[in-house]
Parts: sequence; structure tokens; C-alpha cells
Amino acid sequence: MTKKSTLQVEKVNTHIVNWLKTYAENAKVQGFVVGISGGVDSAVTSTLCAQTGLTTLCVEMPIHQAPSHVSRGREHIEQLKKRFPNVKNIEADLTSVFEDFKKIVPNNFEIDKVNLSLANSRARLRMTTLYYFAGVHSLLVAGTGNKVEDFGVGFYTKYGDGGVDLSPIADLMKSEVYSLGEFLKIPTSILVASPTDGLFGDERTDEDQLGASYDELEWAMLEDEKEKKSENYTEREKKVIQIYKRLNAINQHKMNEIPVCLIPEEFK
Repeated sequence: MTKKSTLQVEKVNTHIVNWLKTYAENAKVQGFVVGISGGVDSAVTSTLCAQTGLTTLCVEMPIHQAPSHVSRGREHIEQLKKRFPNVKNIEADLTSVFEDFKKIVPNNFEIDKVNLSLANSRARLRMTTLYYFAGVHSLLVAGTGNKVEDFGVGFYTKYGDGGVDLSPIADLMKSEVYSLGEFLKIPTSILVASPTDGLFGDERTDEDQLGASYDELEWAMLEDEKEKKSENYTEREKKVIQIYKRLNAINQHKMNEIPVCLIPEEFK
């Protein structure tokens, strides 16, 4: 996958920062709140928000978090605070809240469904927490989803990390987010780490869950947009296309507007 040139990345950086600042000023808010995960998407998003000069609140929300995720997130926050005086941070440890939640919901179902539902519940607890801080500090919740996740395979939790006020990097492919991250000089530890949503409290990666890497899914998304039918795909490429099409299809409910049952005028 070809990365953008330095000049293009610089233009993208300036464009997003101006867009963020204009949106916040029009909304008459003080700035942004960003959930920090230790991954590239939240690191890039928070750095873009910091560049606006407006308040940027970085929030850590551990729930039985893997130590590597915590250390990467803190490294990024400390670096960001040194670079930008408008950056603040806070930690809201949600582990006890999550454990209390688990105690009051029944779990006598298929274990895979229970585990997935609990993983999504983590994301929704974090969304609620971010909106609490947004409310008390007059901030907007900045989303951290990229184009492959948000509009390709729907790899996010509905009303979890998908519940945001605005999405600064949702029109950037994952490879473009990495290019922007390099340009923004986010920590190397984040740039080289395997992407993971961290919702299961272990070291499983996004690729483990999806069955394909982001480079592969990005390729499949672009191929799908071309509506290209080729007999020259390798067996792996055919498999990746199948993975992409399956995920894209089953997650349309996340990407489309909420369906509304329209009442015929003659019934009103």
C-alpha cells in the first residue's frame, strides 16, 4: 500500500485541524474529549485535537486492561502534554463498574455470545464515561474510527466507540492514519504495535478477530469499490474478499441510519 507524500499528509493534517476548530467554535464548546487506548487511532485523533489549541482532555478508562495497552497510552499522553499546554488527562478506572454490571446480568447463555456482549458492554461503559466528561467540561466527544472500521467492515461497537459527536479520521484508510501518525510523531511503541480493540482484557489483535489484516481489508475495500470481478485473484485474496464482504454485509446496521417506521399520512 502506497503511503501519502509528506506534502499531502501535511495538507491533510492542516485540513482536519481547521475542520475540528471550526466545528468546535460553531458549536460553542471548549474543546474535545478523547478516549485513549494505546492504539494509533486514538493517538492520532488526540494529537489532531491538541493542535487546535482548544482544551483536549485525554481519558484513560481501563477495564482489566493489558499492561502493554496501558503503558502505550500513558506514554502518548505524557508526550502530548509536553508538546501542547492545552492537553489535560484523567483516568477513570471502570473495572469495578464492569464487575458490578456482570453481577447483575444473567450469564446462562452461550459463552461466546456472553463474552462478545460483555466486550461490547465495556465499550458502552466507556462511551457513557466520555459523555460525562464532555458534559461537565463543555467538550465534544471525538471519535477515533478510521474508514476501514467505520465504513468497510463495521468493526466497532454500536453506541460504544461508535457513539461520538464528530469523526476526524473516519475518511482516512488505516494506512493513511499510520502515515499521519508518523508525521505527527506519535510514540514509536504505538506505531509498531499490533492493532487491538482491547475489549477482551487479553492480547488478541484486531486481525485475530477479523481474520485479515488492515492492509488486506483496505485492499478488499478498494477492490469492492471498483466493483471489479477478476479471475486473477490469489486464493488468499479471494479469502480476504469473502471476509470483507461478509463483515460489510452483517454490519450494515451500524453504518446505515437508524430505520424509522414512517406512518402513512392517511393514518394521522
